[in-house]
Amino acid sequence: MRYFIRFAYRGTDFHGSQTQPNGITVQQTLEEAFATILRTPTPLTFAGRTDAGVHAREMIAHFDLAHDLPDNFVGRLNALLPDSIAVYSIERVCADAHARFDATARTYRYYITTRKDPFAADLRTRVAGGLDFEQMNRAAQLLLGRQDFAAFCRTHTDVKTTICDVREAYWTRENEYEAYFTITADRFLRNMVRAVVGTLFEVGRGKRTVEQFAEVIQSQSRPCAGQSADAKGLFLEQITYPATIFAPF
Repeated sequence: MRYFIRFAYRGTDFHGSQTQPNGITVQQTLEEAFATILRTPTPLTFAGRTDAGVHAREMIAHFDLAHDLPDNFVGRLNALLPDSIAVYSIERVCADAHARFDATARTYRYYITTRKDPFAADLRTRVAGGLDFEQMNRAAQLLLGRQDFAAFCRTHTDVKTTICDVREAYWTRENEYEAYFTITADRFLRNMVRAVVGTLFEVGRGKRTVEQFAEVIQSQSRPCAGQSADAKGLFLEQITYPATIFAPF
């Protein structure tokens, strides 16, 4: 039987989401909790990868079990897990459902503040004031549609294609000091959102024009884009799946 697990995590405490040789990761921490309760290794397949310091309000992973879940499994997991990870639900899905390949859309948000805030130090990126959000939103509209985003992809990344379908991209002002950038696409490349945000910052500071931002996209060359924004402001917000994989059993 296959299950989807929905959870969130504060990325500050981890060296990324997926298991790696050096450093504690979200996947390692979750799988250790699974093994403690189920008394058998239970591999988790994540919907995607987040880098060290990046957060997730919603991450999905799938796993297989030959039997029904133990009673109060979600509660028992949360009791074992650190405060930086919270499991929200576990749901039975179709036997061939895949957390990564069946996702139809992913939404990220990048949160910033223009003032020093001790309560947001690990959750928002502090940015020098004076950003022109109107110009940044004009530039962000150029991201929409299906096109090649090689200019915002980490170099030497092993991917078959750098084409993505971006469905929304815009900045929202929350108040005088705080704002966030929302971007939704069918898929994202390694470091793509942080590279996009870093380049939009240059537009907001008047270092690039909207027309020059368009030229960055057309260049399909990472060196033409701006520096990647800090990881701590980035959140994976939502992952969307077709309803059919949650068919009743």
